[in-house]
Amino acid sequence: MALGALANGRAASCDVLWLRSGCRGGRSLIKVKRMFLVGLTGGIASGKSTVAAVFRELGCPVVDADQIARQIVQLDSPVYWAIVRSFGKEILLEDREINREKLGSIIFSDMEKRQLLNSITHPAIHKAMLKQIFKYFIQGYRYVILDVPLLFETNKLAKFMKHTIVVYCDPQAQLTRLMKRNNLTQAEAEQRVGAQMPLEQKRKLASHVIDNSGSEASTYRQVCKLHSQLEDSLDFLAVRLLAAVTLTGIGGLFYMLIKRDQL
Repeated sequence: MALGALANGRAASCDVLWLRSGCRGGRSLIKVKRMFLVGLTGGIASGKSTVAAVFRELGCPVVDADQIARQIVQLDSPVYWAIVRSFGKEILLEDREINREKLGSIIFSDMEKRQLLNSITHPAIHKAMLKQIFKYFIQGYRYVILDVPLLFETNKLAKFMKHTIVVYCDPQAQLTRLMKRNNLTQAEAEQRVGAQMPLEQKRKLASHVIDNSGSEASTYRQVCKLHSQLEDSLDFLAVRLLAAVTLTGIGGLFYMLIKRDQL
């Protein structure tokens, strides 16, 4: 199943899903709204991880592309060896793990190398993301957050999002945070920020903006407000009701089969 299958090929719009419920004596059609996808992105050190953590705290499932990216490059995995073949063994640490800092310094200074790495990792990342999305779909969640740093840069996933959220902060705060977090010089930090689409441009592309320039409390309030807008309790109840009806129908089918065998 492709990501578009879950989104019905219409930008993950919250259109209806018709399911046929079979029972003795007839059939009925149950109409519920689809789970939808929400893309979360930002710039390096803009505070995207902080916002994702708040969504998790509020009970929202979050599919983290960065976390998946770390998992797929584990020692001796197919993606690991593809990266080693493309970038050489000099990117490895003594324990043969990939030196993420060294690889990062290569790709942030060379666009072609960055595109090469993306071409190696993105197919595996998208496949793993799809598995998680489908799991949450089965569990009946109202919506799923996809935490994707390059959501607008690659533009392959953005078309499947019903909503997109950009975590914004003012450029100076972004540089200061990055220098402190990664122990970088100002020139190194500016190079890494410059390798990404400007936050101001992402801000214009997004359907929602969380301004993380201020206090943590301010950011928290913004996320809570947005969550209340995205979450629709009646639609959520409909998904749960569908699951209950479906399970009841399956139970009835088993009962009929058992009775038939006893006759």
